[in-house]
Amino acid sequence: MTAPLTPHDPPSNEPGTGAGAAPTEPAPLPLDEAGRRAELRAELRQAAVVAAAVAVAGVLLGLLWVWLAPRVPLISDGKAVYLKNSEGEQAIGADGTFALLALGFGVLSGAVVFWLRRRGGVPLVAGLAVGSFVASLIAWRVGMWLGPTSDVVAAARAAGRGVVFDAPLKLAAKGALLAWPLAAMAVHLVLTALFGPRDPEPEPDWTSGEPGNPA
Repeated sequence: MTAPLTPHDPPSNEPGTGAGAAPTEPAPLPLDEAGRRAELRAELRQAAVVAAAVAVAGVLLGLLWVWLAPRVPLISDGKAVYLKNSEGEQAIGADGTFALLALGFGVLSGAVVFWLRRRGGVPLVAGLAVGSFVASLIAWRVGMWLGPTSDVVAAARAAGRGVVFDAPLKLAAKGALLAWPLAAMAVHLVLTALFGPRDPEPEPDWTSGEPGNPA
């Protein structure tokens, strides 16, 4: 008496289970919490370096402002100090010089930061903005410190009666302090939109139209 024949098991259609099938690679695991924290610390360090480097550049802006800004001439009659030319535009010229120089520094710093750190990121952009504003403040104070003395009475006495001397270098339009950060942020945003890294596009599913695969 023979044993009943049993049908062979049907071949499996699952990938990787057949004979000679290549082993499938495991899907990449997402970054764990420690990895994300390490990446965030690295971005924060880069942002701090960018902010410090941009802020130091404010000294150069202050020196250029002292060198290029027009002087406001004053004159004393021995009792009071007056503007030598009451219709002069030197004061407005000093504000305009600061704003134009700050815009140039903002364009340059935004382009350099994008070129060195093309991946960008929120901490890097924040560091660029903070560093730019601090640089404007440093430039303003350096210009006032290296420019003509702020003690007008002492300057008038030293110059003498009827002798023209320079007024202190001032920034009347405080809004010019925002020229550098606004220019830096705008340039960095435009460059990121045009040349920044893109997320990979999903590959098209060419099997969606085959029989047995609903579209």
